Amino acid sequence: MTPGGEVVVALDVGGTGMKCALVRPDGATVHAERHATDAARGPEAVVGTILDVAEGLAGKARADGLTPVACGIAVPGVVDEARGVAVWSANVGFRDVPLRDLARERLGLPTALGHDVRVGGLAEARLGAGRDAGHVLFVAIGTGIAAAHVVDGSAAVGAHGAAGEIGHILVRPDGPPCGCGRPGCLEAVASASAIGRRYAELSGAPATAAEVADRAAAGEPLAGRVWREAVEALADGLATGQALFDVATIVIGGGLAQAGPRLFDPLRTALRERLTFHREPRLVAAALGDEAGCLGAALLALDTLAKESR
Repeated sequence: MTPGGEVVVALDVGGTGMKCALVRPDGATVHAERHATDAARGPEAVVGTILDVAEGLAGKARADGLTPVACGIAVPGVVDEARGVAVWSANVGFRDVPLRDLARERLGLPTALGHDVRVGGLAEARLGAGRDAGHVLFVAIGTGIAAAHVVDGSAAVGAHGAAGEIGHILVRPDGPPCGCGRPGCLEAVASASAIGRRYAELSGAPATAAEVADRAAAGEPLAGRVWREAVEALADGLATGQALFDVATIVIGGGLAQAGPRLFDPLRTALRERLTFHREPRLVAAALGDEAGCLGAALLALDTLAKESR
């Protein structure tokens, strides 16, 4: 650790926990912490915790002879990055929270606020599995499904902060209801939670997506059917994404990616079958694991710092 070295205070806020770090400009993490979000306390309490943790990290950096130069915060939901506002988040309870300005006032540092999946995609595109690809679609598949379209190291935000909601592509018009209120969304069919829910409906026994994958690999017909349905739906969603964005690489992250070849082999085949004139993208697993959000938040903060210094 070089005395006086610059670091970014980075926080990746989830519904249950916060992953926090001090990150050097080259992407190296010099210190990491985890804290409970405890969203049940309400959004004001969560904001207080975020600010306290960020301030503590900045203090830790200075105590270690490092210089905090910026702060990056990633949150789920709809994020207005231009205004630095957490517009809406079901998991954390945010409604129009000016988190960027609150953090900037508390820390006295240039601060950036980003969407958790979008900054995760940023990190994977610049530092991880999509490195040097130029055009990357990062798809996180866990409780829900969301994506980030990254071109030359910048992630599209959208006019209203909601770009990348690939989980709400309609793939099965008569499918199960989605949390957004419409039936048949990709998220309602192919997310990890949807796979477990579908298996439980058909078998009467609870199971996680990982267990369904294991049972399918072991030859259980029902698990095989549920897994196949999810892979086919996911291939439909990715084919739509490729038609829209024409990327070089699709990076799959989130819990479902841990299924490894059991997911990627059939998914690659199913996607190839759906493409006509579009070029087939490279389909790979995310490389940064649950560090991607923190690293991406740091990258976003550094980008903001560079813009402000021009």
